[in-house]
Parts: sequence; structure tokens; C-alpha cells
Amino acid sequence: MADHSHSDDGPYHPKNAIGSTMNAVLLTGGAGLVVSGVQNTLAKENRGFLGLFTRTGSTIGLFALMGGTYAFVKDASANIREKDDTWNTALGGLFAGALVGIPTGRLPRVLGFGAGLSILLATFEYSGAHFRGNRWKEHVDEVARKDEIRTTRRRPFEETIAEIGEGRGIYGPGYAERRAALLKAKYNIDVPVTPEKPYA
Repeated sequence: MADHSHSDDGPYHPKNAIGSTMNAVLLTGGAGLVVSGVQNTLAKENRGFLGLFTRTGSTIGLFALMGGTYAFVKDASANIREKDDTWNTALGGLFAGALVGIPTGRLPRVLGFGAGLSILLATFEYSGAHFRGNRWKEHVDEVARKDEIRTTRRRPFEETIAEIGEGRGIYGPGYAERRAALLKAKYNIDVPVTPEKPYA
């Protein structure tokens, strides 16, 4: 089975775990702020603006803590193992998911949430970490790949003309002569034939 992980063939470059943790805390904390605002808005009683932090503020903290934990464990694991692969994502997801179950105080929920998020994130990372499909062949130049597709799947011009016909800016070789002959035969009109540019 082919390994679709994102490990490089070259030497490992250490990651800045602290920097990525701070970025993740800010990003997921902002997402938590939005979710907390939605919770505060949907409440039956009027909580006011401060309710965003006093009543539903734990959502902001949980989101920020989960994002920071995931980023730190993922990068720290990569630095310790000196490998950038799917296992780092799985480990980060395990610790981040466990934080959701800790407030319940039940070990099965801690392990279940941790395992669930770990499997979800590891599967996403293993399948290319992209919604459009697998991108594990990142060493392939995209322009060269598309040029190769064009050359291998190009149809002959004569086949295209035979299938869709001439017109709408698509004209085959000898079109001007054929058009002039048709107009002469049908309407007895002489049409000057301009020399064709060679088709490339």
C-alpha cells in the first residue's frame, strides 16, 4: 500500500511549535467567540453583551484550548520523532478531543472524544489534507501536469470539425474556397477568397 503521508524525502526541518500554537489559539479562539455569540443570541433571557463572556465564555476557552493543544502536540510530536506524517495529526487530535470530554468527568467520554477527533483528523490528513482530493504528489509541477494532459487527450482537429461542424469561429482548412463555391452555386455571387493563414 502506498504511503500518502506528507513526509519529505529530504532532511527534516524542525517546526516552531510555540508560534503555531499561538496562531492556533488566536484562530480557534476567534471561532469560539463566534460560537459563543451565537449561543448568547439564542438564549431565551436577555444576557447583554457581557453574557458573551460571563455565560457562554467557556466555549471561547474550550475552542482556544483545543486549537492550541492540537497545534502544540502535532508540532512537538513531529520535532521529537523528526517525521512529518499522519501520526502527528492523530496524536494532536487525541489530546484536543480529550479536552471535550474532561468537563464531563467520565473517562469513557474523554477517551471516546479523543479517539473520535483523532480518527477524523488523521483520516483527513492521510487522504491529502484537502477537500478537493489527494495532493500527496506535491513535487509535480501543476503547469507541466496540465500540459501533459492536454497533449495526451487532444483530439484531431478534423474529428472535431466532423463532429460539431464549422462555424462559430471554428473553421477547417479550405473553408473559404468551400464557402465561395457554395455561394456561387446557390446565389451566383462571386466572393473573393482571401488567402488562409496556416492552421497551427
